[in-house]
Amino acid sequence: MLDTRTKAKLVEQIEAIVGPDHFTTDETDAVLNAHDAWPLSEAKIRAGETLPLADVIVYPSSTEEVSKILRVANDLRVPVVPVGGGAGTCGGTQPTYGGIQLDLKRMDKILAIDGESLLVRVQAGTVGIDLEEEVNRHGYTTGHTPTSLRASNVGGFIATRSGGSMSSLYGKIEDLTLGLEVVLADGSVVRCKAVPRHSVGPDLRQLFIGSEGTLCVITEATLRLFPLPPSRHFRSMCFPDVHSGLMAIRAIFREGIFPSVVRLYDAEDTALHVSTHFEVEEGNCMLMLAFDGRPEKVDIDESISARICIENGAKDYGEGPSKYWWEHRYDMYYPTKFATSGFSVGDTIDIVATYDRLENVYHEMKRVMEAHGAAVMSHFSHMYPNGGSIYMIFFVSQPDAESAWATYREIWDDGVAACLREGGTMSHQHGVGTTRSTYTEAELGSSFEVLKKIKEVLDPNGIMNPGKLGMGGHT
Repeated sequence: MLDTRTKAKLVEQIEAIVGPDHFTTDETDAVLNAHDAWPLSEAKIRAGETLPLADVIVYPSSTEEVSKILRVANDLRVPVVPVGGGAGTCGGTQPTYGGIQLDLKRMDKILAIDGESLLVRVQAGTVGIDLEEEVNRHGYTTGHTPTSLRASNVGGFIATRSGGSMSSLYGKIEDLTLGLEVVLADGSVVRCKAVPRHSVGPDLRQLFIGSEGTLCVITEATLRLFPLPPSRHFRSMCFPDVHSGLMAIRAIFREGIFPSVVRLYDAEDTALHVSTHFEVEEGNCMLMLAFDGRPEKVDIDESISARICIENGAKDYGEGPSKYWWEHRYDMYYPTKFATSGFSVGDTIDIVATYDRLENVYHEMKRVMEAHGAAVMSHFSHMYPNGGSIYMIFFVSQPDAESAWATYREIWDDGVAACLREGGTMSHQHGVGTTRSTYTEAELGSSFEVLKKIKEVLDPNGIMNPGKLGMGGHT
């Protein structure tokens, strides 16, 4: 928290920038803004614990206002934490050291839709569903549909390297972002031109994408668009085990087929989320597929994929399970089915690995996480020609809060260690935030020192989202 004198000076200058109606120092507002969707912070709130609070929450309306706010914060050495929709699951927007939470919700304009070049220019505070519905009205899609689409925004997508449910075909947000506007710690505005490819030095867009507010505030982006597919088919295939399902997925990509959706549920996840609506033999694993495009192409891709699955031991379930999932994909995942007496907490470790390591990562993570008494279920939900991601989902219940939080951390520690030991990467789309900060150096190895040096140059006073990405706290 800021001392009284610094806070008074900060508030005075903030009011001069945004006016009296667009910032707040109210404690109730600070409490409401103190957390994102990180399951541990939510569990701690339910247990009556207090989270760190911001001193001031500011709602800028333009890049110019963001620039002025950062100049003030930098001069006063005040921490700044950018906030989007608050749908992140890693504590990335927690104001660990107080200071300013820079809430971008007023920056929600869709500035231009370019049908000739298939681009959309949009402010960072635009909510995902609003963007998607608007471009849909013009006959396009962003191809980016994370489960949080109704609660998250464009700046958050880019800051965390978000992935949507159709990333196998359309790509993740780093593939979709062609242009960026960001503001650095000293208030400098940097614009990266929107071009499909270039050969003019390093791609600085990729420096800012995934930076989680530690290097800049993202204020605007130019994203790729795709024509709305004239046809989308769903197909569901049930395998006797994870191995045969992964073999089929790999073979589908090797045929040059890119389904829009590829989701393989392990036996436990199938039992919980598929068997409640469809009759599935115990121990089987459901693969959900979708295919986008012109009907004649979709028919061919689906037919070949179905043949590959059956050759790998699958039973054909038609469109039912996959279509049901699609129609309910925005429903809240995993309600309190695992809540028991005492204190319960659950979370997801979303990892990614190449095919030669993916199955070993899955089995080893599952083994070490279950050793702590956790219920663990998984699905392989974002698949590509060279590998894919796994959602390792766990729940644990303990008799008291202290034991629950300690066990939660042990599961994370052992799960991530197993992932790295087996050659995986500890995050596919959820970012780093607070949850994974302590593992970042082990993940990045020698390149972590390069990241720290970049941070020191762009943010020498350490005001930008301190304590995140493993780069230390505010001084």
